[in-house]
Formats: sequence, C-alpha cells, structure tokens
Amino acid sequence: MKRIMLTIAYDGTAYRGWQIQPDEPTVEGVLNRELSGLLNEEINVIGASRTDTGVHAMGAVAVFDTGSSIPGDKFSFALNQRLPDDIRILKSVQVADDMHPRKVKSRKTYEYRIYNDTFLLPTRRLYSHHVYGPLDEALMNEAGQYLVGEHDFVSFSSASGQALTTVRTIYGLTVRREDKEVVISVTGNGFLYNMVRIIAGTLIEVGQGKYPPDRLKLMLEARDRQAAGPTAPAKGLCLLKYEIL
Repeated sequence: MKRIMLTIAYDGTAYRGWQIQPDEPTVEGVLNRELSGLLNEEINVIGASRTDTGVHAMGAVAVFDTGSSIPGDKFSFALNQRLPDDIRILKSVQVADDMHPRKVKSRKTYEYRIYNDTFLLPTRRLYSHHVYGPLDEALMNEAGQYLVGEHDFVSFSSASGQALTTVRTIYGLTVRREDKEVVISVTGNGFLYNMVRIIAGTLIEVGQGKYPPDRLKLMLEARDRQAAGPTAPAKGLCLLKYEIL
C-alpha cells in the first residue's frame, strides 16, 4: 500500500460541500466514487478541509491509500479523465504512509471576493458576493489587523461548530481592491466553522461605515457570536492554498 496526496480545484456550486452526505452530491463523494472505479478497490479520501455548500477551492488537499502500481504523479492524469468538469486534480504525489493532512502542522489561505458595483456581472454571480453600496477597503484592512495573531475566535464561529478549541492563529489578513472587486485574503493555522465568512461579513459592515475598525478588538474580547457581524454568503469564498509547514 502507498499513500497519495492530491491537490484539488473545484467549483462548489453544484455540491453540498466537501464532506459526504446521504443522497447529496459532495466533492468527497465524487472523488471516492471515481477513484474506486479507477482502481477497482474501495477508496476513501481524507481531506484537509471541509468546505461548505457553494464554497470553491483552488488548492484543496486530500490523501488516500491504494495498492495500485500507478506512479504517484500519474494519478492526476488518470483521475481527470473520469471527473466532471467542475473538479480537477492539479497535482498528485506519493507521500509518507503516515501523512495526515489534518494532523500535520500546516497553514491555509482563503480568499473572499466581493463584487462592489451597482450591478453584478452575470459571470461573477457564482464566485463573488454582491455589495452595491460604497465600501472603504482601507478601513476593512485596518479592522482586519485586530484579528492577526493567536486569539479565541468563538465570536467568529457558528454555534453549530464542533471544534475542541476555538483558539486559532491568523498569520496574515489583507483587504485589497481589484477594479470592481474587494478581495479579503486570510492565512491561518486553521479555521472554525464559518469563521472566514463571518470575518468577511464583519469587515463588510466596517467598510460600509456601520462601526469603526477597532470594534473588532471588542468583538474578540466578547467571546460571543452575537457580538460579530453576519455570515457572508458561501459563493464568495475560495480555499486558495494549503501548505505543510
């Protein structure tokens, strides 16, 4: 047996998230089905992240074990022949037999895109959240710096989350404007359920002038979900990169 690591890109529009759900299409379910069919053995991938319904990815990671003689770097070519057009394996490589993507020291980078104009372009409707009023990206960026570092992020987590601890470390957070899009980029050692979307929803309210940037310090200290802003829609979120440290 050997362990293979996949780097995966997907458009999450048609899926009920990453994790397998009964009678629902999921990215994990499609990978398990197509790998099992390709290799004539039961395959169950282990993902590094469990994205929600409608969330996209450009650098998701998963591993699986197989007795196949196919070289590690060839799995991507073989599997892409079988996968639907909205899922692609960007890279495959053999890794150590005990490599577990959720147990190694790693960091993940997410990006949240906001289309900031009077009307939303149809070609961006599945990949960005539309905010038609003015947004001050400089204030949003200033606010985001209060979240950098190790903090208890319980105020920025949905109550349905089941994490053993709500302490996480954010290594960097930036907000920039790219023409008509405001882009939030955040890198951390891990994220709670809906954490990035709640951060995005909160920063949007700062950009709209609903409260000053330093309010985020008080939100963290409150340790109360009701203290932070709303959860932004899933379609603006993309898992950009997973890195082993």
